[in-house]
Amino acid sequence: MAHLDNALTRRVAAAPTLGGLAGLAAAGLFYSTVIERNAFTLRHNTLAVLEPGAAPLRVLHISDLHMMPNQRLKQAWVSELEALEPDLVINTGDNLAHPQAVPSVIQSLGGLLSRPGLFVFGSNDYFGPKPKNPFQYFKTDHTRSFGQPLPWQDLRAAFTERGWLDATHTVRELEVGGVRVVAAGVDDPHIERDRYETVAGRPNPLAHLRLGLTHSPEPRVLDRFAADGYDLVMAGHTHGGQLCLPFVGALVTNCELDRSRVKGVSNWGTSMKLHVSAGLGTSPYAPARFCCRPEASLLTLTPVSHGDAAFAEDHSLPQLASEPT
Repeated sequence: MAHLDNALTRRVAAAPTLGGLAGLAAAGLFYSTVIERNAFTLRHNTLAVLEPGAAPLRVLHISDLHMMPNQRLKQAWVSELEALEPDLVINTGDNLAHPQAVPSVIQSLGGLLSRPGLFVFGSNDYFGPKPKNPFQYFKTDHTRSFGQPLPWQDLRAAFTERGWLDATHTVRELEVGGVRVVAAGVDDPHIERDRYETVAGRPNPLAHLRLGLTHSPEPRVLDRFAADGYDLVMAGHTHGGQLCLPFVGALVTNCELDRSRVKGVSNWGTSMKLHVSAGLGTSPYAPARFCCRPEASLLTLTPVSHGDAAFAEDHSLPQLASEPT
C-alpha cells in the first residue's frame, strides 16, 4: 500500500511542473505568432562601399513580404516607409503568399514605387506556399515542392509600370542623387533559376557603386559577384533564421549560407559587403518568429574614404497592434 501512496504522491507533485511547462509553451506560441511576428522593425546600417568623392546614398531594402490580402497591420507599417524618403529602393523578392495579394503589395509600397527602385524575384513570387515538414529546413539539399502558381507577371508589370527596374539577369545603370549605380541581378538561386553567365564580367569601372542582387544568398552566386568586382550584394530569403534562440542565434539559414551571416552585414571576400535582410513576413503555414523580429533596412552608403567599418543599430517605427494569424 505504501508504494501506491508514493506513486500517487509523485504524480501529484509532477502535475504542477507539467502544467507550468504547458503554460510556458502556450505563452511562447502566443508571443511568437501574435506579438513578435507583428513587431516590425526598421534597421539602420551604414556601409562604406561607394567610390571616393561620391555623395552618401540612402537605400531602403525590403524583402520577403509574403503578403496575404488580410494582413492589414503589415500593409499599414510598410506604407509608413515612404516617409523615409530613400534615394533608392531595393526589393529582393518573395513578395507574395496568396494569388490575390498583388494589389495589397502595390498599395502598401505606395509612393516608394515612384522612387528609383530595383528588384529581383524569389520562389514565393512564382509559387504559392504549402505545408512543409519543418525539419526539411535543416537539410539544404532537400527536395523542393511548389504550391500553386502566383501572378508574378502582374506584379512585375505593376513594378515596371511605376518605374522600378527589373534586374533579373540583366545589368542596369542609373544615376541616383548624383551617384552612378550599376546593378546586376540573378533569378532565385534557391530553386536554381539563376543564370549568372547572363551578367558575368566586370561592371562599369566609372560607377560609384557596383551592386549585386539575389533573393537567396547562395555562396556560389556571391563568389561570382565578388570575383567580378561588385561592392555590395543584397539578398533576403533567410528570414534571419525566423526561429532563433537566445545566445545561440539562428538554427538554420534555408540555404548554403553559414549561420553567422543569416542577417545583417558581413564581409564576403576581401572587398565585397553582403547585406541579408531578415524580411518582413513568414509563410502562412509557419506564422511565427522568435528572437528575430520582422524588418526592413535603411542603408546609408558612404565613400570608402570614410572608413571601412560597418555598424548596425535597431530602430523601431511606432509599434502596431497584433493582427490575427
